This record gives sequence, C-alpha cells and structure tokens, in this order.
Amino acid sequence: MAKLKPLEEFRAEIEQCVKCGACRAHCPVFGAEKHEGRVARGKIALAQSLLDGEVTLEPKVLEDMSQCLLCGSCYAQCPNKVPTEEIVAAARRRIAEQQGLSTFGKGVAAILGRPRLMNSLAKAGGTLASLLFRKLPEDSGLRLRFPAPWIDADRTLPPVASKPFRERHPEIIPGDANRPTIAFFTGCGINYLYPAIGEAFLAALKFLGVTVIIPKGQACCGLPAVSAGAARTVESLAQRNLAALSTPQVEYVVTACASCHSGLGKVYRELGGDFVDLADKVRDIFVFLVEQGLPEKLRALPKADHPLRVTYHDPCHLRIHGITKEPREILKTLPQVDYVEMPEAGTCCGLGGTYSVYHYQTSKQIGAKKAAHIAASGADIVATDCPGCIMQLQDSINHAGGKQRVVHILELLLEVLPKSHSSNPT
Repeated sequence: MAKLKPLEEFRAEIEQCVKCGACRAHCPVFGAEKHEGRVARGKIALAQSLLDGEVTLEPKVLEDMSQCLLCGSCYAQCPNKVPTEEIVAAARRRIAEQQGLSTFGKGVAAILGRPRLMNSLAKAGGTLASLLFRKLPEDSGLRLRFPAPWIDADRTLPPVASKPFRERHPEIIPGDANRPTIAFFTGCGINYLYPAIGEAFLAALKFLGVTVIIPKGQACCGLPAVSAGAARTVESLAQRNLAALSTPQVEYVVTACASCHSGLGKVYRELGGDFVDLADKVRDIFVFLVEQGLPEKLRALPKADHPLRVTYHDPCHLRIHGITKEPREILKTLPQVDYVEMPEAGTCCGLGGTYSVYHYQTSKQIGAKKAAHIAASGADIVATDCPGCIMQLQDSINHAGGKQRVVHILELLLEVLPKSHSSNPT
C-alpha cells in the first residue's frame, strides 16, 4: 500500500523556514488568538524539535500542533514556500504513531474507514433528523436540539439527507457520443448533507451533453483523516478510490467540493505511482465548465430585470491551487446575478475540517470576521464551491444575526438551465 511521507522526509523543507514571521499576518488562527504557537513558524520550530527529540509530547505541544486549519494561507505568502500544512499533517501522523489517535481521531478513522458503516449511520441520522434537530428562523439551517459528542450544541448544521445522493441515481448517466466522459467524485458533503448540489451538478453536465459516471465504490477522499493524523485511514481510502475511479473511459474526475479536489489532486499525488495519474485527471467543476465553453452559453441568455446581489467566498483548498477565476467567471455570466466582490474574499472561513470540531470557539471567531466581510459586501447571497464552507459560513452568519443565504454556485446555475436538463433522482 502507498504511504504518506513521514515527518523525517520534510527535514529539508523545515530547514527552509527562516522564522521571518511573514506568516503572522496571514494565519487565521494567529489572527484570532495572537499566540506564537499558533502561527506557522512556531509549528515549524515544533516540528524541528520533534525530529531532533528536543520536546516530548506534553499537552502544550499537542495543543499547538492541533491549532492549524491546514488552509495553506501561510504557504501562499511564504517567501521560501515552506509547505507548513504538509509538515503539520506529517507531525500529527508522527504524534498519532507515538501515542495513538485522540478519541475524536479514532472516531473519524473508524467511521471514514468503514464506508458501509458511514452509510448506515448517515441513513439513521436522516431518519431521525426530525427528532435530533430543531428549526431556526427561516433560511438559517438547522441546529442540534441536544448536545452530541464533539459537536457544540450552539452550532448550525444542515440536516442529513434521508437518502444519500449516490443511491438516487444509476452509476452511468449517458450523454452525447462526441462529448467527454467524466467520473463524479461526490464527496461526503454532497452525498449525505447537500444532495441538491449533486442534482445541480448532473443538470449542468446533462446540459453540456457530458456522460457522467458516479462510481458506487467511491469513499471519502480522506482529508478529515489527514487533519486527524490517521495515516492508515487516508491510505486505505486512497486505495479504494483509486480502484473506483480508474476506469479507462473516464477522461476527467470532476469534483464540486474544494476539499475533495485537494484530497484527490494534492494528497493523492504525494502517494506517487498510479495516484499521480489519477491526480492528473482531477478537475474542479467550474474549471471543467469553463473549459467546456459554458460561459459563452450563459452570456447568450437574457439578463434578469431584478438580479440577485451575490458575492463569492474563495475556499482555501481551491485558492491555494490557483483556482479563483473560473468560479467568478461562471457567477458573473449568470443572468440573474449582480456580482459583488466581498472584502478579503480569499480569507479562511474557519472550518478546517476537524479543526472546527476541536476548536469551535476559535473557529467561531474566525467565522465572525468572515460574516462581517459578507455584511460589508451588501450581498443577499454568498456563493461558494465547497459544502464544508457552506456549513461554516451559514453558521457564522447565523451567529452574527445576518440574513444572507449561503449556496453552492451550481444551485444558482440550476436556476437558469432549461427544466428539461434537471436530473430525475430515483
């Protein structure tokens, strides 16, 4: 089985950090807490000390190493391009090897590593949703009625789908013979929480005549397990997804989730071998739609008389890979959208996968800044390209008392597609 790089193999990158402190101005966690152990150069120093045996795994070390969103904001601004998020992830794996996973990490590994169990739990959650959740004011999502393990009782959450997205459709949805064939990597968010995004995805590709394969054998991309330090789970999930997605007729593996795009396109590439070929096929949905000429088709549509004022949030896992133009291009060409740029659209929303579970109060502080930027934009709707960001942004807006609604760009696209191209779930 392919293996993720151990911390020892990052020694050269660690030594590239000159402790200049440029990262301090761009780290969301440092911005919230103003603590040196929270910033990139502090974690790099800790990683160096772990390698050299100069520190033990005392609570302060564990706390500092857990305080990272893995958002890549520091890397984007680092003059030496030190990959802090990769080093922190490797350090967490080292910590897990030495003292085992945390209780929460064990839960992540147990559920993600057993897709059938995850599916059963999700279905049970969907069935019990009316008992477990209570409604908040209109358009504000759902909130847990009772505290659940590791989840703050004051957190806004979407309901679990009563039927997962992948069970609503056949594995192959044929398109035109002269158009590409793609595999849709749904990810967990779309499959279990936001199936409407998946329906909009299918409608968009049906409109373009693309053949879509929804591999039934796919599992979580593994990014939450990366965050938790669960190396074996990441590697096992990667092998499963490699088998599910390595179909000869598939020209592209398309994602509608920034985290899944980063998992398949970046983390899997680090595994080498056949995973590199898979990573080369990965496309974000909006990069793919632009490549297929959708903006030209949208520009031909008549403009709405009363357009919606919409702003865009850059998911970190797209921004750090340079995918910022294409989502905006689609938004700006939608006939019912009056696009406005929010202040600091590229700053992290504070989700960070498992970070927002471990450190929800800090996550809320980061999210509050984002909610203020959204309010300053004057937008009615916040569009993005990541189910996780949708959940975090809506939670932040709700806590700030805002009225804005957070959606996936695909949901806005669906509104202008001919009804004949809407998908028909079973």
